[in-house]
Amino acid sequence: MDHRILDRVPTAAEHAALAAAVGWQSHFDDEVRGASLAASLAGVVCVDEHGSVIGMARAVGDGLQYAYVQDVVVDPEHEGAGIATDLVSRLVELLQPEGDIELFVGLFASDAAVGVYESLGFTTDDATGMHRKLRGSGS
Repeated sequence: MDHRILDRVPTAAEHAALAAAVGWQSHFDDEVRGASLAASLAGVVCVDEHGSVIGMARAVGDGLQYAYVQDVVVDPEHEGAGIATDLVSRLVELLQPEGDIELFVGLFASDAAVGVYESLGFTTDDATGMHRKLRGSGS
């Protein structure tokens, strides 16, 4: 299968379709999806030979000291072709700082994806990833 990696954030429709393909619909708020994607530091998509988006990854953060890899998704019909590795590898290239600056790039990984990230140089360094969800008070 031929695929290409393009340097761009997915559209809201592409993001929603890929999230649905892997059962992640509940992880995202459609009301803010577009604005959230627009605030990305960088993004990449993978397209097949027909130009259809079959994978995505993006980075969020301040881009100066911290960046976090988010939303690495590959359509299940295309798993096993190295697409996730290609996406994250290119995303890290796009995040490479200039000069003598060190950028911390973090992520949360599912157990199934740990090997992908380790192959690209990510490590736990005895750290534990944690998170907390905050909800606005609006109705």
